[in-house]
Amino acid sequence: MRGKRILPFLPYIVVSAVHCVLVIFQWPGGGFETKQLLMPALALAAIWSLRRDRVGTAPAPETRRAPRTAMTLILVAIAASWFGDGAGLFFPGLPTLPMMILFFAIAHLGYIVLFWRAPGMFPVTRIPWWSLVYALWWVIAISIIGPHAGELFVPLAIYGVVLGLTAALSPRISGTVAIGGFFFLVSDTFLAFREFMEMPEWVSNVAVMPSYTLGQGMIVFGLVAALKRGSAHSSDVQPG
Repeated sequence: MRGKRILPFLPYIVVSAVHCVLVIFQWPGGGFETKQLLMPALALAAIWSLRRDRVGTAPAPETRRAPRTAMTLILVAIAASWFGDGAGLFFPGLPTLPMMILFFAIAHLGYIVLFWRAPGMFPVTRIPWWSLVYALWWVIAISIIGPHAGELFVPLAIYGVVLGLTAALSPRISGTVAIGGFFFLVSDTFLAFREFMEMPEWVSNVAVMPSYTLGQGMIVFGLVAALKRGSAHSSDVQPG
């Protein structure tokens, strides 16, 4: 059963592995060539997962709205991440880093709404107390990186808030999503150190993209699984 759930994510896993190897070893093709394939492969995985699960089923109209809303938000977050990944490619006349911050902030806002509202997902739990550690992370990160951010200090601080909220709210859905939120935060933390402070290039290569691809993949995998559980739960509790 687990193998069937992973099957739609195999293209994303393969593209992620290839891209990370190219980046870590600084081989040709580790730039836009493979990076821009990541989010389309992840979007394909999300759509494939839900479509194959619903073939031959006819859920009641009231059970269709929530998965449709959740799927829209998932795809918005993935699309915004795709534009963030390729900010320098898509917007060559604009400063790359601010555009990255903008689009990844949009992606995180999509995830925040998903985690908070949890449309069509099951089960949904309370925010655990240990999520407060992400507030501490924000204070420490801003105090260290902020003095080096210059005119980007305010956008960076705001982005840190939405990034921390993504990680803090992610445990509401599942442990898988919580791990994904954590690794997304780890990736962007190392990215901030790379952009604003001195960091050995090999550390950046090893830390940023592997944690980013793992984080995004686990978030979407966990969200799709929660939607499937929600659909099954709705079917079980319907009269008749």
